[in-house]
Amino acid sequence: MTRFKKLTIFLSLSICLLSSWANKTHDDDLDECLNHKIMNSNSTSQVIYTPNNSSYSTIYNSFSNNLRITSEFKPSIILTPNDETQIQAAIHCSKKHGLQIRIRGGGHDYEGLSYISENPFVVIDLRNLTSISIDTKKKVAWIQAGATLGEVYYRIAEKSKKLAFVSGVSPVVGVGGHFSGGGYGMMSRKFGTAADNIIDAKLIDANGRILDRKSMGEDLFWAIRGGGGTSFGLIISWKVKLLDIPEKVTVFNVPRTLEQNATQLVYKWQHIANKVDDNLLLRLFVRNSEFPFGGGERAIYAFFTTMFVGGVDELLHEIQKSFPELGLVKDDCIEMSWIESILFFANFPRGTSLDVLLDRTNQIGFFKGKSDYFQRPISINGLEGMWKLLNQLVSENSGAELQFSPYGGKLSDISESEIPFPHRAGNIFMIEYAVYWGEIENFQNNIAWIRELYEYMGKYVSKSPRAAYFNYRDLDLGMNNKGNTSYEQAKIWGEKYFKNNFDRLVKVKTKFDPTNFFRNEQSIPPLLS
Repeated sequence: MTRFKKLTIFLSLSICLLSSWANKTHDDDLDECLNHKIMNSNSTSQVIYTPNNSSYSTIYNSFSNNLRITSEFKPSIILTPNDETQIQAAIHCSKKHGLQIRIRGGGHDYEGLSYISENPFVVIDLRNLTSISIDTKKKVAWIQAGATLGEVYYRIAEKSKKLAFVSGVSPVVGVGGHFSGGGYGMMSRKFGTAADNIIDAKLIDANGRILDRKSMGEDLFWAIRGGGGTSFGLIISWKVKLLDIPEKVTVFNVPRTLEQNATQLVYKWQHIANKVDDNLLLRLFVRNSEFPFGGGERAIYAFFTTMFVGGVDELLHEIQKSFPELGLVKDDCIEMSWIESILFFANFPRGTSLDVLLDRTNQIGFFKGKSDYFQRPISINGLEGMWKLLNQLVSENSGAELQFSPYGGKLSDISESEIPFPHRAGNIFMIEYAVYWGEIENFQNNIAWIRELYEYMGKYVSKSPRAAYFNYRDLDLGMNNKGNTSYEQAKIWGEKYFKNNFDRLVKVKTKFDPTNFFRNEQSIPPLLS
């Protein structure tokens, strides 16, 4: 959309709003509807925020950890519900007054689709829905969708030293979006994704009905486990299977420079990372940065970052067998509890209190991410070309990271069609490309740089489609027009995220939300929408 067209739309919307304010505004009608529906008057002042509220800007500004995402359009109302009835009220009133809904959970929204729109809209912010109920005997937990991963990990560890859950490494990521998009984590080669371990859910549909697995049926339950929950309804809570782990796991984070043979090590890693013992997840981060332990010149570093579900001696034996070139020694390894490993992979110093997992504060900056899947190793020449591009990112306030996440193990044992998350057998690893910067002046150069890197990688990645991970949302792949799109348009990006599962997701959407009430710039469209 051109800047002129955006300006025209904005001016037209402003004129409409100003003319309606001569009597009673559209927002007033919505506010009145919500206040009428939410009968507990004591709670309305705490859950309904309009632009007239002093707290509105504070709450809205708390949504974004990515300063790259900006919009002149802000929500008519932000609702921070305390219970299901308030969500039902928001759905009813939004439908009645023709507003879209955006659903906000935690801090992992790469493209801002949970809090921006060019249509009049309402944000339902789930920050108050954070209840976590754990049954250690049955090894299950009910987790409300507004909880963060850090809160989930903390509450599990409170109850048991021998139970865990598999999902991402960032404690501030919200459960609702993360689980519904897949949920890769440091034990995924042993246990699969978060979505693979979901056994029930509660969802509010476009008609305001509260459905569980039995009442929603297996088609809808299939769709929300990896197909993106916000295309089909609003997930209230998830029931997950907790996983048996030993009291001690082993971790390490070993950096290597190009002078320490990092290129050959990364090349070898590609040949073994998906084949090692299922208890071992050997992740790799390549960064263009200063020396990681303080100061020094900017250079390329490869960090071999590992979780082993077992003891240090077993880990050393496995690495010596499969990856002796790494030169790992016992002093590189640390045995710790699973919950301590959560802090380790989130880059907290040893000895940090577990209470830090309850902190929902996001780091704020400018950021752009993209992703690719690989079914064959990148050649030495290909890797050297990547390093060359990394060295071209020379802005003082910019940095880049390539995150290589291995597949294989349990991830490959599950069928591509078992849930919508399709990235299974045949994939060696995924790369997330990330560029981040501190000054708005670097915006265009950094976006151009990451797109150049993505284009360069095209000859090495998966084909037909060139796949991507839904939880690393990327609007460069294509987007709906103001939240509406045709099947043919959506198929372009939909098959990259979901491969052959895209068509089934469209059928589920058509059945359960035929009017496309739940939509955003990359939501599953119904047929004939």
